Amino acid sequence: MQNTVKSAVSFSGVGLHTGQPVRMTVRPASADYGIWFRRTDIVGRDAMVPAIWSAVTPSKLCTLVENQAGVSVSTIEHVMAALSGCAIHNALIEIDGPEVPILDGSAEPFVAAFLARGLTAQMTEVRAIRVLKPVEVREGEALARLDPADMLQIDFSIDFEEAAIGHQARSLLMSNGAFVRELSDSRTFCRQSDVDQMRARGLALGGTLENAVVFDGDRIVSPGGLRHRDEPVRHKMLDAVGDLSLAGGPILGRYTGIRAGHAMTNRLLRALFADPRAYRIEGCGQRVGQKLPGVGVIRADLPSTRRRAA
Repeated sequence: MQNTVKSAVSFSGVGLHTGQPVRMTVRPASADYGIWFRRTDIVGRDAMVPAIWSAVTPSKLCTLVENQAGVSVSTIEHVMAALSGCAIHNALIEIDGPEVPILDGSAEPFVAAFLARGLTAQMTEVRAIRVLKPVEVREGEALARLDPADMLQIDFSIDFEEAAIGHQARSLLMSNGAFVRELSDSRTFCRQSDVDQMRARGLALGGTLENAVVFDGDRIVSPGGLRHRDEPVRHKMLDAVGDLSLAGGPILGRYTGIRAGHAMTNRLLRALFADPRAYRIEGCGQRVGQKLPGVGVIRADLPSTRRRAA
């Protein structure tokens, strides 16, 4: 069955790149509505922006969607990952600025709010995108690939010169709440040199040591250290979950990312949907439906809850 939020959930914060204060409210929506943003600060133009792969404007720093009127919403990947990871298929997201609030740099604040408010089941079957044959895109040493599989699996690897990051790899089956337990609290990260360059270009104006993990060589600059030893690759997987959710339905397939980012994952979706032989849209029966991300998630699965219990 499809799900929506039981009632409106609001968030306030600043945009990571703009530094602008923003308020965002996730509202219930009817079955088959999908996920849409509505810019409440826009007057005289179409303010509705679809959260779908074909509306993505290429960006290396974040995922940005834009409608035909040029109205856009950026840095949507964390809230999209939270919606997917909580099995929320339909929602209207009202936002009074151009960028989703960064909060603590992870998806956990969104997840916690959704689970606290609860979900409403809708008596409509979930339609998934089954990958039928391999699809791949490359750029230098970076790769993003989809292969056939019975459920969503994500394999990701990263390599950084910074000794505090280095080579990290992880593989995870995304069924039965794995996203919430294993990935949702992993924060966005960057190198100190990247911060300096972005600030010089007028970017990352809302970034702080509280909403991003900053590395400098073999040092972790952010206070408190890491939430996971391999937090960077886990965050890359979190981003991939959010970017893949723009397919318009759960993906049944194995995603492999090697040094991949937002733009490359969107290119992969475009390559998938450009080949009708590469995918099939199908209803999810009980066997498949029980394995979808977010099914059966409870508040005790939240990493912050489990850390406090330990």
